[in-house]
Amino acid sequence: MSARLATLRSVVALAAISATGCAGPGNTPATGEGRTAADLLVLGGTFVTMDPDRTVIADGGIAVVDGAIAAIGTAAEIEAAWDADEVIAAGQRDMVIPGLINGHGHAAMVLLRGIADDLALMDWLENYIFPAEAATVTAEFVRVGTQLAALEMIRTGTTTFVDMYYFEDEVAKVVDESGMRAIVGETVLEFPVPDAASANEALAHTRALINKWKDHPRVTATAAPHAPYTLQPETLQRTVALTREHGVPVLIHLAETSDEVRQIGERYDRTPTEHLEAIGFLGPDVIAAHAVWLDDTDIEILARHGVGVIHNPESNMKLASGTMRVEDLLRAGVAVGIGTDGAASNNDLDMFGATFLAPLLQKHMRNDPTALPATEALAMATISGARALGLEAEIGSLEIGKRADLAIVSGNLPNLVPRYDPYSHLVYATRGSNVRVTIVDGRVLYKDGVFSTIDHDAVLAAAWVLRDQIEAAVADAR
Repeated sequence: MSARLATLRSVVALAAISATGCAGPGNTPATGEGRTAADLLVLGGTFVTMDPDRTVIADGGIAVVDGAIAAIGTAAEIEAAWDADEVIAAGQRDMVIPGLINGHGHAAMVLLRGIADDLALMDWLENYIFPAEAATVTAEFVRVGTQLAALEMIRTGTTTFVDMYYFEDEVAKVVDESGMRAIVGETVLEFPVPDAASANEALAHTRALINKWKDHPRVTATAAPHAPYTLQPETLQRTVALTREHGVPVLIHLAETSDEVRQIGERYDRTPTEHLEAIGFLGPDVIAAHAVWLDDTDIEILARHGVGVIHNPESNMKLASGTMRVEDLLRAGVAVGIGTDGAASNNDLDMFGATFLAPLLQKHMRNDPTALPATEALAMATISGARALGLEAEIGSLEIGKRADLAIVSGNLPNLVPRYDPYSHLVYATRGSNVRVTIVDGRVLYKDGVFSTIDHDAVLAAAWVLRDQIEAAVADAR
């Protein structure tokens, strides 16, 4: 923390107990003569903070210093107390929200979007995706694919994402250049993959990746062992030992299909969750994607170990993999986030779409229209998602001291008019195309059609070139 921000936090704390008569989560008067200097002000619109009290501020405002939120309150309070060279005015009908957190995905797979659809997971993976990747995935593929994915995520209000793929150093470079925030996990598999001939080689790459990016403020590098059914117990143990040596989270697919449950049951006479517990893999540093096929004992195990899980409703529905027991997990105290999964099985990275389907799927599965209300669904895309990643102290809500990661949703478009409840609109009516501003660490990455950190036209042109190469390579592989 900079000395400047520490001083400003002290000012905010004193303001909270002063007799100013100001109300709201950020009471920030002027510190003496004139106004306090900030780097960025965001003024106007309805602020949906997702703080512990679920505070909503009509005509709100924030001040940003050194990439963090230094004050939050009404626009009038912020404007009276703070000054900045850069000011973003949200429209009267706009909604300002924490940046969305995409808890699970394979960013570069946007380049395989639509290459194989309407198939069961094992058929899709083994007969289409794995061969396609073997024939086409290179460092350039991952770099261009991640740039394209970053454009889509930034455009639709996502500020943080979790990635599991190959050549993750390229992913980290794109995150660094784009201004986004990410956990990047090098995939570990027993068989040869595009960037490693063996699990041993993948683990060596992972160690180098972690060391290279360990001091980056927005990139967390780690390992991503693919799944219990694709890795030997010893490899899983070695992988989690590496991540724990460096104090980083570990990413894994867990209990995604009934076939996985069958395979693990036949091999070890346990469920996948019981298997990971038995080998010492589980802990609060584990981020488990899918977690569809869980029994009551599995849920208790995940809760006891503090595992974060990521719901991927669109991918699970499209591949007919099953439905996560979200409400049971939440009642057990498990932190549950939302992810899009990769665009080869979704087929987009719009977190608003995933957040829309998550509650509908629970209502349908449970035959209960009250299941997973909109407030909880939005929390899964923001603060609960941050908790699942172990990042709730830094992101996921608009609160003093947290990183200034946020999005502004244009609220005066036909699909969002009129409005009675911002949570309802944000979950059931908003789409990524409604986002007009995306900010990470106080830096504007997108505003009203303009990307500030990525060359939109160049990336799309490069993706079209790779598309032709991919189609030819896949045709040859088949």
